[in-house]
Amino acid sequence: MKTFKSWHALINKRNALYELGKIGFKMKQLPFMGVICIVMLFIVYRTTIYQYHKTEMEMKLYRFEMVKDYQQPSGKLRSLPRGIMQVRSDLEIRPLWMSSSSRQASVNANKNLLAMPVGIMQKENVDDVVQKFLAANFTIMLFHYDGNVDGWWDLDWGDKAIHVVAHNQTKWWFAKRFLHPNVVSIYDYIFLWDEDLGVDHFDPKRYLQIVKTAGLEISQPALDPDSTEIHHKITIRSRTKKLHRRVYELRGKTKCSKASEGPPCSGFVEGMAPVFTRSAWYCAWHLIQNDLVHGWGMDMKLGYCAQGVRSKKVGVIDSEYIVHKGIQSLGGSGYTTTRTTVKRNGALGFDLRTEIRRQSTWELEVFKERWNRAVEEDKNWVDPFLTYQSRKKQTSTHLRS
Repeated sequence: MKTFKSWHALINKRNALYELGKIGFKMKQLPFMGVICIVMLFIVYRTTIYQYHKTEMEMKLYRFEMVKDYQQPSGKLRSLPRGIMQVRSDLEIRPLWMSSSSRQASVNANKNLLAMPVGIMQKENVDDVVQKFLAANFTIMLFHYDGNVDGWWDLDWGDKAIHVVAHNQTKWWFAKRFLHPNVVSIYDYIFLWDEDLGVDHFDPKRYLQIVKTAGLEISQPALDPDSTEIHHKITIRSRTKKLHRRVYELRGKTKCSKASEGPPCSGFVEGMAPVFTRSAWYCAWHLIQNDLVHGWGMDMKLGYCAQGVRSKKVGVIDSEYIVHKGIQSLGGSGYTTTRTTVKRNGALGFDLRTEIRRQSTWELEVFKERWNRAVEEDKNWVDPFLTYQSRKKQTSTHLRS
């Protein structure tokens, strides 16, 4: 009996030691499991933050063209299943047929757009410009204001560009009708250039690097000082800077000092070679008047589309500059620099350049009147730049005191 009890005690002792061992093993596991849990929580946290920032960035980049698919206009789209609707388009050429492998690899690589009004007389210069932009993976869109499209097919890139034809129309007329924000929303930058610009000292890739680093929403390359048709000093290249946002000039009709906060002293680009981000273009497209085709006066208001303070978000790039050749045709700013005389009603001739300039001047006055009337009628609109200047003066006064 004593032996039986001894054996029973040994068994109980062994079981107790086993249980203690299990508890000890579990206790040793706790720190390890804690580390695993912390690592998993960190991974989940970082993934959540990444997804949040990615979504935030996409909303910033596409906030204007990503119409909320699920908030359909009353009745107009209810006959379509939500998943089939696409609110955006692009200007990429699609082949009529592709191999199965190329279908899978069909990804849009062009993230920037060059749109230009062109006439056949400027073919050689346009070829030089397009060659540079094609090398930088730009989509090319040409507005043919002289109706001559056949004359461009012999160029290597002729069939790779988008060609739009309308006789005797200007750059802004074409842009209003064929560069709708929903169509060009896939492009990061839209270059809306005239056809007579020399690009020997211009590289699109380096230009965009500077623009992105500086955070510019609206920009233009500087003009070489030897260019003709220079109207505003702010567009002239500075040989000592990479870019500039303002100019100082105390001579002449327009005086620009440190106190000058608006165009053409700061926050200004001219209409010959503007470059827009997609957000800035969304605003600028709405600023273009449908019936005022020459665009005069609009450059003074483009700063309102800068998506921020225009004196910071609008600039001129000096290190990548162009030459304005002064031989611009009808498709650009609206008049030729060569004297052209045509017949009107089969009778007396008249100077086409003079007539177009007269029309442009009239449109400028109409644009100014429309802007002033719109400001007066919109009681909820507050000029963001007057507000900014007021805050700036208050801050300056507070610091001095």
